[in-house]
Amino acid sequence: MDTPLVNPNHKKLWLAAIKPPMYSVAIMPIWVGSAVAFAETKVLNVPIFCVFMAAAIFILAWENISNDVFDSETGIDKNKHHSLVNLTGNKQLMFWLGNFCLGLGLLGIVAIALWQQDPTVIGIILLCCGLGYMYQGPPFRLGYQGLGEFLCFFAFGPLGMGAVYYSQTQSWSMTNLAAGVILGIATSLILFCSHFHQVEDDIAAGKRSPIVRLGTDKGAKLLVWFTASIYPLTLLFVILGNFPMWTLLSWLSLPSAIKLCRHVLTNHNQPDKVSNCKFIAVAVHFWSCLFLGVGFFIGNV
Repeated sequence: MDTPLVNPNHKKLWLAAIKPPMYSVAIMPIWVGSAVAFAETKVLNVPIFCVFMAAAIFILAWENISNDVFDSETGIDKNKHHSLVNLTGNKQLMFWLGNFCLGLGLLGIVAIALWQQDPTVIGIILLCCGLGYMYQGPPFRLGYQGLGEFLCFFAFGPLGMGAVYYSQTQSWSMTNLAAGVILGIATSLILFCSHFHQVEDDIAAGKRSPIVRLGTDKGAKLLVWFTASIYPLTLLFVILGNFPMWTLLSWLSLPSAIKLCRHVLTNHNQPDKVSNCKFIAVAVHFWSCLFLGVGFFIGNV
């Protein structure tokens, strides 16, 4: 185990380790899925909304903590000063703290299932957690094979959104599935951006991330298409009548999307400069999903 790092910017390292902005990844599926449910039923179960929101935050905390634990076992995080394992020097503590967060999150999901007397939501969320574990957890470590974005797409997109919608309506919706596709793309975008600055460490640890496979130049060009797809898809679903016109408010996130694409195209091969691109991707995710949900709420009032 590496000696815990001593750094004058210790507080900044802890903030980077905890990743507060990243928790929009947990919040937005609850927001958008509940908004779609409200648009179609004119009913919002506020207690279930709040419990699901808290549960999602705890489950994402487990995901983030356990990823640092599993990455510490492969050596890929040896230069990651803001790894929770490196900061504390106690991998076992982080492992059990992560499991504690998972337990709290699943407790909330069980409460919803008991409330509804229907185990469906438990099954879907357990599947999402399984995908999250397979991302970095042994023996799978599918993220090391470049499959993390696919797992992320389904866990936070169609599956996660399906669980949220079902918790509100105890039914299924093609409109919610369409919204889940957009949310899945926006969420996977964040993970995709996290690879640009750590290509050397990934190669050394045998991690074949999409950027390792493609190279930073091709990865940056793919990012443009990846990011841009969110907007015509939303327009298409409006034209098809799946989404209310007000969901085009999500296009207000375009300035962040343009900023992200320009930044990565310019700095894709400069790790120090491109390392913050995932936070710009978080902004794209947050604003696009926030206004998408607003569109569903106000488009059917």
